[in-house]
Amino acid sequence: MNPVPQSKHRIIVMGVSGCGKTTIGDLVARELGVPFLDGDSLHPVENVAKMAAGTPLADEDRWPWLATVGAELAKAGDGGLVLACSALRRSYRDAIRAQAPDTVFLHLHGSEEVLSQRLEGRSGHFMPPALLVSQLATLEALEPDEAGFIVDIAAPVDEVVASALANIAAVGPSAALDAKGAEGTQLRQFDVDLSAAPFNLDDDAVTWVESTLAGMSLEEKIGQLFINHNNDYSPEYLDGVLENFHVGGMRYRPGPSAAVQEHIRYAQSKTRIPLLVASNPEMGGAGSCDDGTFVSTHLQAGSHPDKAIARQMGQVAGVETAALGCNWAFAPIVDIHYNWRNTVISTRAFGNTPEVVVERAKEYFDGISESPTVCAMKHFPGDGVDERDQHVVTSYNTFSYEEWSRTYGHVYREMIGHGVQSIMVGHIGAPELSRHFRPGLADKDILPATLAPELLQDLLRSELGFNGLILTDASLMVGLAQAMKRKDLVPATIAAGCDMFLFFRNPAEDFGYMLDGYKSGVITEQRLHDALRRILGLKASLGLHRKPASELVPPAETLAVIGSEAHRAIAAEIADKTVTLVKDTANNLPITPEAHPRIRLYGISGGADFTRADPLAYLDTVKEELESAGFEVHIFRTAEQREAAGETGMNFMRVLSEEATGDYADRYDAALVFANVKGFAQEAAIRIKWSSPMAAEIPWYATEVPTVFVSLNQPNHLIDVPMVKTAIHAHAGSREAIRATIAKIQGKSEFQGTFNDNVFCDSFDTRL
Repeated sequence: MNPVPQSKHRIIVMGVSGCGKTTIGDLVARELGVPFLDGDSLHPVENVAKMAAGTPLADEDRWPWLATVGAELAKAGDGGLVLACSALRRSYRDAIRAQAPDTVFLHLHGSEEVLSQRLEGRSGHFMPPALLVSQLATLEALEPDEAGFIVDIAAPVDEVVASALANIAAVGPSAALDAKGAEGTQLRQFDVDLSAAPFNLDDDAVTWVESTLAGMSLEEKIGQLFINHNNDYSPEYLDGVLENFHVGGMRYRPGPSAAVQEHIRYAQSKTRIPLLVASNPEMGGAGSCDDGTFVSTHLQAGSHPDKAIARQMGQVAGVETAALGCNWAFAPIVDIHYNWRNTVISTRAFGNTPEVVVERAKEYFDGISESPTVCAMKHFPGDGVDERDQHVVTSYNTFSYEEWSRTYGHVYREMIGHGVQSIMVGHIGAPELSRHFRPGLADKDILPATLAPELLQDLLRSELGFNGLILTDASLMVGLAQAMKRKDLVPATIAAGCDMFLFFRNPAEDFGYMLDGYKSGVITEQRLHDALRRILGLKASLGLHRKPASELVPPAETLAVIGSEAHRAIAAEIADKTVTLVKDTANNLPITPEAHPRIRLYGISGGADFTRADPLAYLDTVKEELESAGFEVHIFRTAEQREAAGETGMNFMRVLSEEATGDYADRYDAALVFANVKGFAQEAAIRIKWSSPMAAEIPWYATEVPTVFVSLNQPNHLIDVPMVKTAIHAHAGSREAIRATIAKIQGKSEFQGTFNDNVFCDSFDTRL
């Protein structure tokens, strides 16, 4: 091998015990023509004794040693030096750089299996193999702003050395210095530019950000990283949250609009720095307050050729949430529904292609942006591949880097270019994406995106060029909680590249964990200040810094727009456009009061969810609308329902024997099944659960009378009711959607909605 031309490098060969730091380091130094030094030789005798006894070093043992390592590198000057040092944590590498800022780190990476084998064959070293597990747990991969690179040690030694030399040549001896500011403070390469999109701040706004930051106490700085979930409307509760934890944002539990608005007004009046107030207006005003307008789901807005439906949804969402005093929308959702089994985003994605998602997401964004609102699109790096729900388990986007770039990457590039201000990161791992940026990353080291710097910094910040604010999804989700201990994951999200942390679990504990993370160096000063500039910059982009606290929330009379007649008319028009006939292969339609006067009505639900709302409440609306149309309606009741109504001796066999009789067609002229199955955030997958074995409500009767199955929520029910020949997707359990559906069943208006092939669930019988 020929020497590399650059010979004035200062290089740390880093990695866990057994990776070959001494062997590779010495060979690399020879090729570069610079001295080699083993950092272990710089340990004081006390450290050596500890390690030889199998006792891991504490940080107080390491700091003096790391200072010595840095001093040796600095002393080498222009002559260069290659030094072997484990340098497992970012804070350790920062300590070395404090002495020698232009140090380049060569990380020798190996699987646990390879490392174990090498340690077993090594003798005469004071690091016993039993400490390998501890070291691997401690190891923090190089971050994008650190001058350095990774080389896999699985290859033969000469190939490892060749790869190292090629990377050293590419990095160049001054790479670390290039990242330094004018005053010599090391900066991340992705520091925010507040004058650029999506903030676009003028000089006065930037001055406000910097002066506000300069005037904050450490506790206020830590508090700004949190978005609280307000579980109480009382002033005493808000006083405690704001005075003790200084939060930067909040989301509240929906309630009546007047109560919500007053709650937000009080919160803004009690905080020194204006709050970002978030809501979830994924369906219009609904979900932000109890009386908000349900306009449509995302899927509904993607189920008609008229892309303006998505804009209307955004417009109503913006008007109604702004009236409440909200300024931050956790929307639009830009996931792509590739897997029909995925029920987390089956109704919350605009569709199953990146093209329809981009088109409708831009429309929604433009609509809601007509109000003083910023958006947080979600859930990066993209849901819809795995069938599981990140609320209850870590899920994964398993697309290759190339496939992701063509699909989800296309969506994120387009939306970032369109001006979206913030991105919510899901607790979704992306193995192939992570390995693209961190070659050789082991399966066990694949982390959800909220904790993965390669996804947040290498991909989102660097490759996609996102300059805005990044926030975590709800931190109580098990998709995050299962990754590591709470005390570690809280600061790790910020260190990885998130700027805000969504929801305390225990406020005092989480605040303490974040503060400890800063004090221990997990969150660097620069990373903290970069996050704070983005938070304050988002507030300034809304003009919050220019308003007195008394004007941050509109007056009470603005609530008149919420659930207004005009907004409900928009919802009714959209419902009429989007009710979708999936199939009518037996030509059962139309069903009219004249030809089919007696209707047997079945209601299917998934049981009460976390909202505690009656899951079958919609059935009364269906009955009312059918009777208003002139039908005679007979509602089926399960054994449990009949027993609750006072009947005795009920069981599923009795109900079945009474329901499934040969004279069924003499009693009823048609059967209508309305399903409103939810279960969001409580199950990893959602399917129809019948009331009992061989339940009487299962459509056995499809062979007896014309039967119509109507879904008011999930689009994937044909997998469980393939025997029905007529299937309709109404998208929602609102009165507008139910009324429009019943009109179309009668043939009084045309079906206009569209669908994608996910509705057939990859099964031939669902199309029959």
